[in-house]
Amino acid sequence: MPLKTYLLLLLSYLFLGHVNAQTDSLRNNNASLSRTVSEIDLSDLIRGVEKKDKHKILHPNDTSENKSKKQFSFIPAVGYSLQTGFAGILSANLAYYNDSAANQKLSSISTSVTYTEYNQILAPLTINIWTKNNKFNIISDNRYIDYPSNIYGLGGRTDPNKGHQIAFYGIKLHETILKSVASNFFVGAGIYFDKNWNISVLDSVTTRLNRIINRQLGSTETASSIVLKVLYDNRLNQINAKNGWYVNTVYRDSRTFLGSDNNWQSLLIDVRKYLPFPAHSKNTLALWSYNWLTVGGTPPYLLMPSTGWDDQYNTGRGYIQGRFRGNNMFYFESEYRFNISRNGFLGGVLFGNLQYFTPEISPQFQVISPGYGGGLRLKLNKHSGANLCIDYGFGKDGSRGFFVNLGEVF
Repeated sequence: MPLKTYLLLLLSYLFLGHVNAQTDSLRNNNASLSRTVSEIDLSDLIRGVEKKDKHKILHPNDTSENKSKKQFSFIPAVGYSLQTGFAGILSANLAYYNDSAANQKLSSISTSVTYTEYNQILAPLTINIWTKNNKFNIISDNRYIDYPSNIYGLGGRTDPNKGHQIAFYGIKLHETILKSVASNFFVGAGIYFDKNWNISVLDSVTTRLNRIINRQLGSTETASSIVLKVLYDNRLNQINAKNGWYVNTVYRDSRTFLGSDNNWQSLLIDVRKYLPFPAHSKNTLALWSYNWLTVGGTPPYLLMPSTGWDDQYNTGRGYIQGRFRGNNMFYFESEYRFNISRNGFLGGVLFGNLQYFTPEISPQFQVISPGYGGGLRLKLNKHSGANLCIDYGFGKDGSRGFFVNLGEVF
């Protein structure tokens, strides 16, 4: 979902059953990985069964209890981000398996409706279907937004005090089908359609400046594209990875004959590596390289590479969404994840990131913008490893704020 910020999930879990929705990623064919653990999660804490479950043996490849039934959850929550302020959220999720095989991946359908302090509306519908034996992966990412937002110009040297608030409606329809060609390796194609309309400036600036900004942005933006995608993912746990690689490459070709405003092409290279550190410990060092490149033409302004406008809206902790924008975005982040409590319920992270944007203007606007911070992790589901993530990040020029997610940032 686009906001993915939850602060009152604790209240939701008091009244609603939680879903073991990501247990597929915990399976491992090596039985030697089975171990005695004393981990607890939010459900255990509420039910007061920590002692009862203390000596329970958990087998990473045992998901039999989740294979035969569909799992549904409905979660009301309150969230917060720099971009939205406080927000009320209604979220629903359906998770199921299309086969009982041990290596079958989890299929899910998720939707939500969010209304924010700044009168924003966000309504996503995301579908991720794995057919029998994981032969095909059908991915559908659809979003509607009514979205007052801030823009700051192009490049990394823009002034944070000279942003302009704009409003627009937006719709996103991204449909992709991938086919398995080798173990953990998939290739496929799809259609991406994005449209923003009724774009207008909300700032109480001069009428002349409003006209200039509106003329530069235009009132509508449309992009319709053919997409080619290559994916490699050997992580054991896709929700809270402890080891493995994730490499996702997406080539997008937008054409006027498909309905785009102009012809342009982009390339996304998303690489993530996870490893235990120190070795054989429960702590994890996570590394993320996210490179969003314009390889031909010029995308519409609101569809250009920008801070926090990746598909999950998670890049650039320490900065407000849209703070930096340019033709090319080079991004790197590292995060160290560690347990604080021995029972695994409370954890912590330290993170740092660097982002670099290249506009079609003077090189003086090309600078590296760092971000850093730390946060807490509350275990929502010990079987999937899903956490409630509460971070506080710092950026340059006094930028700072809370960043809250359901599930790890990457």
